[in-house]
Amino acid sequence: MSFWSALSAESRETFWRSLQALTATRIVISLVLLAYLAFDQKDAAGTGHHLYTETCIAYLALAGAFVLASVYVRKHFLMQVVVQIAVDIAVISVLYMAAAASRGSLVILYLFPLAGAAILAPRLLALFSAALVTLFLLIDSLYQVFLGMAGMPLTQAGLYGAAFFAIVMVVSRLAAKLIRQEELAARHGADLKIQQAINQIIIADVDDGILVVDRDGHIFAGNPAAQHMLGLANGDSGFALSEVPALEPVAYAFSEWQQQVGPAVGGLRAAFVTVKPYRDSGGGGDAGTAAWSGRRDLAAHLKLRFARVDTVDEASERCVIFLQDVTAIENQAQELKLASMGRLTASIAHEVRNPLSAIGHATALLAEDLHEPGQARLLKIVGDNVARVNRMVEDILQLSRKVQPNGDPLLLGPFLNELKTEFDETQGVANDIVWLGNTGAVPVRFDALHLREVLINLLTNALRYASGGEGCIRVYVVTDAAGGMELHVQDDGPGITPDVRAHLFEPFYTTSSKGTGLGLYLARELCLNNAAMLDYEYRFDASGFGVRKASGRFVISFAQPLGARGATSNRKATT
Repeated sequence: MSFWSALSAESRETFWRSLQALTATRIVISLVLLAYLAFDQKDAAGTGHHLYTETCIAYLALAGAFVLASVYVRKHFLMQVVVQIAVDIAVISVLYMAAAASRGSLVILYLFPLAGAAILAPRLLALFSAALVTLFLLIDSLYQVFLGMAGMPLTQAGLYGAAFFAIVMVVSRLAAKLIRQEELAARHGADLKIQQAINQIIIADVDDGILVVDRDGHIFAGNPAAQHMLGLANGDSGFALSEVPALEPVAYAFSEWQQQVGPAVGGLRAAFVTVKPYRDSGGGGDAGTAAWSGRRDLAAHLKLRFARVDTVDEASERCVIFLQDVTAIENQAQELKLASMGRLTASIAHEVRNPLSAIGHATALLAEDLHEPGQARLLKIVGDNVARVNRMVEDILQLSRKVQPNGDPLLLGPFLNELKTEFDETQGVANDIVWLGNTGAVPVRFDALHLREVLINLLTNALRYASGGEGCIRVYVVTDAAGGMELHVQDDGPGITPDVRAHLFEPFYTTSSKGTGLGLYLARELCLNNAAMLDYEYRFDASGFGVRKASGRFVISFAQPLGARGATSNRKATT
């Protein structure tokens, strides 16, 4: 009983299958014995012929009963094994005594029940079966010698018995080893299933997205969080990130990471992208594919981290992309910074602006009296820094005012044309430097004064880094897949690196020695004040400077168009 109870469920099932195979083999052996009787009529007239025939037929019937019992009576395993082995030994012994000239060939049949006992029964029971067979052969040999009949020599019977014991020991040890290995494999399999279940719960419940891709960016798997962030339908996989226009920022960041880490196993590295449903102008792709059917109206600012899985060859190379939606974190950080600036505004207005004005006035008076080149140069340095600090104070004061925007709709076409003319005149640039593309015919919800300040800031930055050639600065409107409008400001200068992009809209962060670090922060705050969003995005653009390549640009995402609402208001006014 302890032998059977110590086995696992998987091992017990294996033992039952082995017993069923043993019972099926028993039917084959009984049929072979009957066929042997039909072809060998040498002892047909002997007195043991009828006993041999009846025993084979009874053995066939019992074999069929054992098959049914092993299939339908799945209990008392050891008892079934003991009964079947006892019947096998008894039947073979009866056939051995009934046979005359073929006893030597029937002795081999004892290997069948003894091997079965060595595999399916405890070793003690298998050795007991071998002992019974050996005693039977020895007693039969002694009996034949006592009667003076020609039978199996006593030494031959002893050798058979020794061979049976040796076979039982070898088979029993091998079976025990296989059982232990199967038990170990079953335990490891159970542990692995438990670990897989735990991993699935963790991966499914974690807030961060996890995406598994190959070196070409083809998606193999992703957890629910990643599917929600990227707008993937459940089970979508097998396509490349670059094949879906909405996922091209992720594809670009992944490609940049691969170029930097090289063929070696790469560690984690952060990149920031904005993923939202859109149709890029000239992109040549349709964002409304099945891979983007999971989400149509949401945009997410994601922090990406990459890791390469250590695989045996390049063909099976896999990379893991960790995605974290930092939109809420960034909004909270911006609110905290804005609250801190609000507390500083009053003190800045009184404690900084007034002394700054006095310093500037004193510098101007000294400039009238001092004419030496060295002194004039020092006064110019003082004046420039006074102007810089004053500009910083003005920006901070403007952030604190938070003037409510004008709610009237704004037509971008006339507005952008007027702004371009003013920008060309004030900056003294040629008329073909700034190129205006499609400006859209649908009104947008944005205050004209706020949008002017945002675009002047973006165009000034673009002019600082652009090549200065014809059309080096591009301003155009893109309509995304959700029907929203975006205004793109793009230049042909060097793009912003992902490291700088991570801090681009933080206050007081600047890479220029002449900047205050508040221009882009102010521009984004003004966009948020108009229910819009300003971000720097990497996109593939077929119309951007002649070639289809990933390039960065500032993107203003306006609130939903007002055309339908305006038309409804007009209808109400006329009724």
